[in-house]
Amino acid sequence: MPELPEVEVVRRGLDVHARGRTIKDVTVFDERVVVGAPQRWREAIVGCRITTVARRGKFLWLGMGEQAAVIHLGMSGQVLVGTPRRPPRHCRVRLAMSDGGVLDYVDQRMFGRLSVSPYEATLDGKPGGVGELEARVPHLVAHIGRDYLDPHLARQEWKRALAASRRPIKAVLLDQHLASGLGNIYADETLFFARVHPLTLARELSTRTLNRILACARDVMSSALAAGGTSFDSLYVDVDGHPGYFQRSLACYGREGEPCVRCASPIRRIVIQGRSTHLCARCQRRPR
Repeated sequence: MPELPEVEVVRRGLDVHARGRTIKDVTVFDERVVVGAPQRWREAIVGCRITTVARRGKFLWLGMGEQAAVIHLGMSGQVLVGTPRRPPRHCRVRLAMSDGGVLDYVDQRMFGRLSVSPYEATLDGKPGGVGELEARVPHLVAHIGRDYLDPHLARQEWKRALAASRRPIKAVLLDQHLASGLGNIYADETLFFARVHPLTLARELSTRTLNRILACARDVMSSALAAGGTSFDSLYVDVDGHPGYFQRSLACYGREGEPCVRCASPIRRIVIQGRSTHLCARCQRRPR
């Protein structure tokens, strides 16, 4: 599933290719990806000018006046830019733009969703997300916490929430309500570099360790963003159809049995709450 770096790569591409354009027409090839009545969704956005392309966590939105077209890529969603031609395989929705280009929403596994949402004011009075200049956020995204690359993330509140949690730190990092953007890949990478075992209860971590986790999360995702994201297969590409290359730099995720880059001990894979988790048992000591 695309995580924060992959979604931010897509957002930046859309900011170049879509912002300032007007949606001239919409073709829905598969109604299952559209939330609500497809015809009403179509009528809501045709003729609208895209003024902002923003993101919070794994959610994208195209700002259009007092409403936003919200995009969640799910497990395999892609937004591709191009010129009118035969839609690519698994294309579910096509937006025809005023400049003659198109935006194709492609989704092989059909877990992504497209919707339209009104805005609501942010509780902290700060811009709603990366790329959003106003203190507002689409209603459908308001329950999602600010992400680790958002300069307005309330770090002290994040640390207080973790210090009170009885859950394992891996589970807390995956909770998109506290802070968003981290999924299975980057949570494992973050804890590896922070030298924290994923089963450690969040409440047992010191303030110093929480600061280290926060710093590592930002560093890992910044590095992944610089590499264009992580592409294990063709399901994630940027808006021009190019894959990311961060999978070449992964330190622990997906490396079961391979030597740790720090100590050469074999990387282990365990399951936490149904999610595969990769770690170095030597560098990330399990709590008593």
